[in-house]
Amino acid sequence: MTKDYLKEYDAATDSEKYPLVQKWMKTEPLPFFKQLREQRPILVTPECTLLALFTDVRDCLQMPKIFTVDLYKPKMGVTDTEEGYLMAHDDDALHYREKSIMQGMLNRDDIPKVRAGIAKSAKEILKDANGQLDIVDNYCRMVPAIMVQEYFGLDGISPEKLLKWSFWNQYNTFHNQPFDLNSEEKYKRIVNEHDKCSKELVDYMTVLIVRKLVTVKIKDRIFGMGIKVINLLRFIAKQEPIVLKDDIVKRMLRTSFAQQVDFPLTRIGTNAGGLLIGAVETTSQAVAQVIRMFIEDPALLKQAKDAASKEDNSQIDALVWEALRFVPISPYMFRQASCDYTIAKGTDRQTTIAKGTNVLTLTQSAMFDNYANDNPDEFNPDRNWYHNFNYGFASHDCLGKYVGMAMIPEMVKQIMCLTNLQAVSEMDYEDGPFPEKYKVSWDS
Repeated sequence: MTKDYLKEYDAATDSEKYPLVQKWMKTEPLPFFKQLREQRPILVTPECTLLALFTDVRDCLQMPKIFTVDLYKPKMGVTDTEEGYLMAHDDDALHYREKSIMQGMLNRDDIPKVRAGIAKSAKEILKDANGQLDIVDNYCRMVPAIMVQEYFGLDGISPEKLLKWSFWNQYNTFHNQPFDLNSEEKYKRIVNEHDKCSKELVDYMTVLIVRKLVTVKIKDRIFGMGIKVINLLRFIAKQEPIVLKDDIVKRMLRTSFAQQVDFPLTRIGTNAGGLLIGAVETTSQAVAQVIRMFIEDPALLKQAKDAASKEDNSQIDALVWEALRFVPISPYMFRQASCDYTIAKGTDRQTTIAKGTNVLTLTQSAMFDNYANDNPDEFNPDRNWYHNFNYGFASHDCLGKYVGMAMIPEMVKQIMCLTNLQAVSEMDYEDGPFPEKYKVSWDS
């Protein structure tokens, strides 16, 4: 018998309504969202308004001045005197400018090299594990941390520090909002940990930028002419040229921006820190949850292992993105209305959302909407990528999505290549939003 979520919701007191919704989103999102799409696609709760249909989610996310990320601002350092990170800005000059600059720095031509580096790090960790590993800290978080150091250039620090800084920034921004219903004590603890980590990160970035600036401005100039001469000789001898060590922080420092572009050293540091925060915890959660989904379904596991054995990555990649429809890192993205707005105007679900309302765009529900995907309840890797919300949508889609689109499936692939792969423990979230422990074993 199908559970009637809305009947239970309607019978609850006002103080009970949203906690019920929150519980269902965490524990049984797909049947709950299906009933919303069919019977009440716009659900107005005492805490926030939920949008369940693809078209409404898309409409909301492509209007950033109306449905804003204002809830990000206090979490990402935006004050009357500080600009903070670009993600906390909605369709303004800073967001447009800095996202464009950073997209250029994260050159998509690098992706094959990045993926090869991910594969190398993953293989080394698994080789040293001797057939058993708690993969969350030691693999799902560690592989992207290594990438952050080697490709992004946040080096000279222990990976464990990077993991901590990413964790608390993600926790405070995306899981410590009013609709998360955290206790006052828990809310303050998360904020305090975030603030300590942010101070440590700023101090580290200051030292990093100064250190790399010396390397770029002095060493490059001293050795640059010599390398040009050497490379001319190597070219004559038909040998590979020598290149100066490259990473994203050094690229930013090597690039000369006109004063009018307004991208000084302080903004370089802020954007370099943003690369870390966006890369580690999100990747870890996605990889861990996909691996668990595959292990728990023998038919899917076989399909994934067969795909992982191929040199062509297209099949394993498609399997991973389809899996993330079922196990995304979050079932929604949140926004806040800057003015009164009528969503789905002219339809029978037309609803006016008042200024100041917090809105949960149920992106997981949107990916199961018949409008976007035929037979959405079926696992089908041959789906339209443009109807996938795992990297966001419109102006706030993920800055590093092309890095993630290589990193996440490659990390899953390396696990799928293991012989006799099985789970040794249940995945443990330790009462938090992220996977914390998940032990697997294989024949070493």
